Amino acid sequence: MPARSAAQQKAAGAALSAKRGDTPRSRLKGASSEMVESMSESQLEEFAHTPRKGKPEHASGD
Repeated sequence: MPARSAAQQKAAGAALSAKRGDTPRSRLKGASSEMVESMSESQLEEFAHTPRKGKPEHASGD
């Protein structure tokens, strides 16, 4: 499932970086700290590699 917004894509990229050990988990905030715990590396890759073009900055609450 691809990211629904640019913010979700950015959070997934931060979580993926932490999951791989490139960024300390203590630097994560908000959604990215939850994502690193609840999602696998392959799920994070799918979200993080979603193209941002045409995505809203934030998803609506649908």
